[in-house]
Amino acid sequence: MSYLLAQLVNGLSYGLVIGLIAVGFALVFTSTGVLNFAHGSIVLLGTYVTARFQADLGFIAALGLGIVVAAVVGILINRFLVENLADPTPATAAILMLGVDAILLTELVHLIGNNVLPLGAPWGADVTQIGGAAVPTSRLIGAGVAVVALVLLWLLLTRSSAGVQMRAAASDGGTAGLMGIHVRRTSGTTWAMSGALATIAGIFLASFPSPGVAPTLSLSALAAIPAWVIGGFDSVPGAVVGGLLVGVVSALATGYETELFFLGRGFGEVVPYAAMILVLLFRPTGLFGREEVHRV
Repeated sequence: MSYLLAQLVNGLSYGLVIGLIAVGFALVFTSTGVLNFAHGSIVLLGTYVTARFQADLGFIAALGLGIVVAAVVGILINRFLVENLADPTPATAAILMLGVDAILLTELVHLIGNNVLPLGAPWGADVTQIGGAAVPTSRLIGAGVAVVALVLLWLLLTRSSAGVQMRAAASDGGTAGLMGIHVRRTSGTTWAMSGALATIAGIFLASFPSPGVAPTLSLSALAAIPAWVIGGFDSVPGAVVGGLLVGVVSALATGYETELFFLGRGFGEVVPYAAMILVLLFRPTGLFGREEVHRV
């Protein structure tokens, strides 16, 4: 029972961290209609900056710098690339993001090289006992930080004038502009928020089981794509639910890999994509995505 409890706690905590990245996907897609395939590189960028400067500035200040850098890069991508597309269709924007991802990832791999940069996180490799189950402390702290970040995001989107403007611009940018809402500014804000959340999530992805920051972190971040798709492309709450589902099924599939040997080794790494395919077969818009209405 303690082993099952450990897998569930690990899965839920991992799912909340993945949910932060999936929320970034949903925010950008909702506000600008862009499939941001450069998001994995943004995760790596913010985490790399944190690891690079933590020895000089201390962990907290370096984390703040990493968040700012990722947010600013998100704003710049939106301002100088997305907004200036000659053919602003989702397919063209997706191809653009693949190009941005390739450039960012190449530069970051060049900077990091074959090294694994120490993160300098204060929790280190500590383990916490919960009901007889040993759970990495970083996972528990990550889950707590993710919950706080998601609650603050919910309050911003639903209880502030800025959040109302962001939701209005995402729903109907043309009408929002006529009502005096600065659509370009709200779009930039969502890209900045996406980059900030990506950095926070990257810190905890680089804490466990990874011993530090390596280029493979961007691939780990892409596990959020199934969570985003399962929850619904334009649903922030759905991204959180999708993250939890992906986290739990991944933890259980990995933890009980011996019993599931008939499915092949490493099944835990592909089970999120299997779940995504299953959901799309029955609900193409995801669990909480809005269905597009066509009037004839």
